[in-house]
Amino acid sequence: MLAFLSSASFLRVPAVDAHAPAPAVRPFGLAGLAWDGSTTNRPGARFGPRAIRDASHMLCDGIHPLFDTTPVEALDDLGDLALPNTGLEPMRAALALQLPALLAARHMVWLGGDHSVTLPILRALKTQLGRPLAVIHFDAHCDTWTDHFGEPSGHGTWVYEAMQEGLVLDACFTQLGIRSAGERAARDYVRARGGQIFTARDLRGLESPAQLQPVLGAIRERLAAHGNPPVYLSLDIDCLDPAFAPGTGTPEPGGLTSAQVLTVLEELADLPFVGMDCVEVAPAYDHAQLTSYAAASFVWTYLCGRLAQQRGQHAGRSST
Repeated sequence: MLAFLSSASFLRVPAVDAHAPAPAVRPFGLAGLAWDGSTTNRPGARFGPRAIRDASHMLCDGIHPLFDTTPVEALDDLGDLALPNTGLEPMRAALALQLPALLAARHMVWLGGDHSVTLPILRALKTQLGRPLAVIHFDAHCDTWTDHFGEPSGHGTWVYEAMQEGLVLDACFTQLGIRSAGERAARDYVRARGGQIFTARDLRGLESPAQLQPVLGAIRERLAAHGNPPVYLSLDIDCLDPAFAPGTGTPEPGGLTSAQVLTVLEELADLPFVGMDCVEVAPAYDHAQLTSYAAASFVWTYLCGRLAQQRGQHAGRSST
């Protein structure tokens, strides 16, 4: 049974039971992964899906200003998936059982939850597609630790695990916004494996499409050199400076602006994306819903970009 009415769904689109036959499956689906058992600082990301949905209601009658479309008629909200809160591995096992059918039926967007939810999604996508994925990863943190404070896995290990398991193409793994303290081996791990990192410092002052063109071009060149593989987008809301996203478990000063993230999402909308997650929104620490509004806008922009691309409309590669 659904835990909420359609009026509480993302953009107020139809609320659909993820495990019930649907008379007509819309091409895009959204589901919440309300888990934060791997949080290392401030808990509360399990309430992120609800907060993002609520913030999205100001967009429900909006047409995207660049893509000139809305996902309202193409999206189902599948609610929050039933996941145990007893431990990380039971949660991932329960999620893994539900992922294949959902991924086979729709292009999925996931609302976290902490960042540990991304690893099982990548595992399921690799199995479904039969090949490793390229990843664009927005984050303040590298998430390449080899353990989680003595535990083998957590929300700060998923990048390391994904590379170790061969779920991703190392050379097509791009990190944006990294800036947290950490030992050099962890901070440079993606680069050492052949990927690329654009730290928050690298991106300071670069906001328009023209200013970000070297970054956008570098991402495109990597993908083209490897046959334009399927791309997964993982967006940790703490990639933003706390001025734009105070409501997160591990805020790091000196982060990206909302405009920077939107520029990248808009300009790369024509890439062969196969899914997205937006994680680590913790509304208990938010102010005036700033974090939730940013997250809702990022998800909305991603969905509008996918629709525009499918319809052959302008999607990315702005000339200005």
